[in-house]
Amino acid sequence: MEQNIPQPLPGLFYERPTLELAGELLGCLLIKQSSEGLAAGYIVETEAYIGPGDKAAHSYNNRRTKRTEIMYHQSGLAYTYVMHTHCLFNVVSGGKGHPEAVLVRAIEPIIGLDLMSSRRLGHIGVNLTNGPGKLTKAMGISMEDYGHDLQSPPLFIARGRTPDSISAGKRIGIENSGEAREYPWRFWITGNPFVSRHQKGEELRK
Repeated sequence: MEQNIPQPLPGLFYERPTLELAGELLGCLLIKQSSEGLAAGYIVETEAYIGPGDKAAHSYNNRRTKRTEIMYHQSGLAYTYVMHTHCLFNVVSGGKGHPEAVLVRAIEPIIGLDLMSSRRLGHIGVNLTNGPGKLTKAMGISMEDYGHDLQSPPLFIARGRTPDSISAGKRIGIENSGEAREYPWRFWITGNPFVSRHQKGEELRK
């Protein structure tokens, strides 16, 4: 499969409302090429953050800082940031001047499992990539990827497989964000074992 690397999704794919994009990313293939080798996995969980009006978003109240600057650019760029020593990976959305993003929370690894395991100090199975900090370590995604255009290597997203069923529920880890913590803006492939936290949610489609 490494000899037949799929093509990156076009920029048009990212030009849709953020909540819609968060659902459409599920099942897509996240790919990272490096000197160590190729790593890839299906995106199985995402969270949407909708800009200045979302108290859980880094850009709430239009906070334009060195960290959030890339969110104000065009959709389809990588927004990486460090939280509690972990690098997290987001897809910029909303269009230029509308600082929104989709956090990729978990992937199902399919290529480069040995490489990912070595980066994760021997972890295997579900624990390899079932969280936003775990997947970036396994994939080799870092702050060096900040602002990268996801339409080109070494970090990009390609078509994958269509999920059988998608569910939505509350986002995770945003307890101090007022009413925003109740928004059902986390999306996941129903029943996938690599989802970071299995909670009850509304099934959106089969």
